[in-house]
Amino acid sequence: MSEEPQRIAVYEELKTLRPVSEGAEYWLGRPIECLNHGFIYLVDYMGNDDSVVQAARVSYGQGTTKVNTTRGLIRYLRRHMHTTPFEMVEFKFHCKMPIFVARQWVRHRTANINEYSGRYSIMSNEFYLPDSSVISKQAEGNRQGRGEELSSEKKKRVLELLQQDYERTYEHYREFVGEDFDLARELARIGLSLANYTEWYWKIDLHNLMHFLTLRMDSHAQYEIQVFANAMAQIVKDALPICYSAFEDYQLNATRLSGPEKELIKAHEWPKSRQEAFDLAFKRFDNQRESNEFVDKIAELGMISEQL
Repeated sequence: MSEEPQRIAVYEELKTLRPVSEGAEYWLGRPIECLNHGFIYLVDYMGNDDSVVQAARVSYGQGTTKVNTTRGLIRYLRRHMHTTPFEMVEFKFHCKMPIFVARQWVRHRTANINEYSGRYSIMSNEFYLPDSSVISKQAEGNRQGRGEELSSEKKKRVLELLQQDYERTYEHYREFVGEDFDLARELARIGLSLANYTEWYWKIDLHNLMHFLTLRMDSHAQYEIQVFANAMAQIVKDALPICYSAFEDYQLNATRLSGPEKELIKAHEWPKSRQEAFDLAFKRFDNQRESNEFVDKIAELGMISEQL
């Protein structure tokens, strides 16, 4: 038998020689809707849970490796932040989001991006109009966060003004690119809002994706990017259940203590009231933000008593 028929026979028997994830296969081309016009779906992927173990052992195939051995090694790697094996797995997503979300997203420079071009193509008449439930005042203690909700009347007015702005700016944009002006598209787009939607293909390895999710699923992240991060996490969880479980336990839901924080914990008896803990921390750190962060951490650990 010649080489070509043999190659065809092997392909017909195996269909693919690449590592396959049933969870990832389910999400291929299946969009998850995000916000009012956005989405995320999985375009392609490389690797599965076994691929991380394979990379760690620099071997070929699963062989006689048992599932519990795979789980134990993956959890060991994540627990001790041996990150390179996780970089061997990659995901490619198609994402559609408001431009202001994209500008936060692009701060993660460890991915490959190819974005829709407003210089070449016509921008869509799609803008982010927030749900009234997420329209809030500026937070008093957080310069980049939201505080208490606005009144119903003010929320309604915000939405009215946004809708009017979107309609007016897009009408001007269409006039600019029309026959009367035929303005260069790279100039015509500059009056459009940051709420206008863009889209891109975004490819990233698993380790850096976990870092992205840790930051953008956090309650302190802007709500709109949390929506996309949570959708992405749903895909990753199904695609690599063992890796994602280790990520949840040792990174996403973990509490990290600094050297001075550990010293402060060991030097005193606990539990204490929140005010007592803050006073001790402020005396040690001389920094209000760091002191508050310390109190939040030990509160998570059950070391703060509201009765004291």
